[in-house]
Amino acid sequence: MKSHSLVVGYLLWIFGFIGAHRFYYGRPISGTIYFFTLGLFFIGWLIDLFLIPGLQDSAEANFVQGPLDYNLAWILLTFLGLFGAHRFYQQKWLSGLIYLLTGGLFLLGIIYDYWTINAQLSQLNRNGG
Repeated sequence: MKSHSLVVGYLLWIFGFIGAHRFYYGRPISGTIYFFTLGLFFIGWLIDLFLIPGLQDSAEANFVQGPLDYNLAWILLTFLGLFGAHRFYQQKWLSGLIYLLTGGLFLLGIIYDYWTINAQLSQLNRNGG
């Protein structure tokens, strides 16, 4: 089983003009650039339609598979991050509760997690979940 899915990558590509697919595949710097430039003025976003398979291969090489599923964690972060669902999934109960009570730590925590969730999951998977 692969750590990162092409299907999830293409679904996030739909929101790629804000960098979602770039963050998902472990490219936080270009994800941030896409966020502030609307996917490099939509041109980079369109080009990425063809680059996603390569981004997925790169993510496979860089992140450790294990009991925690990257795809589920990213879906939870993207759609329920405000409530800390991805934190609860990682068994980070205290920070999950803080996110739940503070709206994802006033959205700053969600931004932090967009930058780091792949590394967080990789470390947890390396340690056995």
